[in-house]
Amino acid sequence: MSSANSTLLDSVDARTKLAGSNKMEILLFSLGTRETFGINVFKVREVSQTPKITKTPNMPVGVEGVISLRGNIIPVISLAKFMSTSEVNPQAEETMIVTEFSKHTQGFLVHSVDRIIRVDWNKVRAPETMLAGNQALITAITELDDGKLISILDVEQILATVIGETFVPDIPSVSIDQEKFMFFVDDSMVARKEIISVLDKISVKYHQANNGAEAWDKLQNIANRHQHDGEPLSQSLKLILVDAEMPEMDGYVLTKHIKSDPRFQGIPVVMHSSLSSNANRAMGSSVGVDAYVAKFDPFVLAETITPYLQS
Repeated sequence: MSSANSTLLDSVDARTKLAGSNKMEILLFSLGTRETFGINVFKVREVSQTPKITKTPNMPVGVEGVISLRGNIIPVISLAKFMSTSEVNPQAEETMIVTEFSKHTQGFLVHSVDRIIRVDWNKVRAPETMLAGNQALITAITELDDGKLISILDVEQILATVIGETFVPDIPSVSIDQEKFMFFVDDSMVARKEIISVLDKISVKYHQANNGAEAWDKLQNIANRHQHDGEPLSQSLKLILVDAEMPEMDGYVLTKHIKSDPRFQGIPVVMHSSLSSNANRAMGSSVGVDAYVAKFDPFVLAETITPYLQS
């Protein structure tokens, strides 16, 4: 991996052009088995040879220790051990992928990195079943032109397992008409649990979906019902909260659909993403997102959506 792929990883400005194209870039890697895994390039900060790791006591399963990275101490996770891949030789973990998301940085130890591919989100599918073991850590599956399947890593689930799920403290309820509601969509089970906890605490009704295509179908059905009843949708639906990365249709394309449909006029769209870089914010702005909020900070989420719900 070094020069060619490093150049691709540095091309953030070029990748912002993916906004609204329903395409994603995936970094392919191996754990030393026959299976190929992938991770969204936007989550990858850098790729390097595995450095010397400082062992620390009482670390969660799969966490090998810590390293110092430009003055910051970050955990290093053996994905093979974490995913219970027994056939892998730990000595073969020659490469480290440094990932950054949800305001956390961590290193993932892998056997080797292959290349970066670009795929259509509508060719990325949620796993058919969520089985024990590796499947619990896979958020989606896609297929290469040669028929090879790629398992896309659920980095949010890994982070939640390593550091624990976000604790949602008491948040004051919002004064809002009980006939009004909001809509949210996220393919991450961890994120959905947090969102629901926040909405329950602030006493807001909601509808939800698990991916962009499902969300657009449900939103159109809601809009059709209100149109049939002769009621402006904006009087009831106060806010739409969308994830950026989702199988079948990403949050950028979903936002473009919403913003181009006159039935949703006056309804704000807030993007809720673990990718909080300026590049991702620029991508959201380019498709008309009204606000952007990073995941896994319940107070910030509540503070961001409350003004829209009370308007």
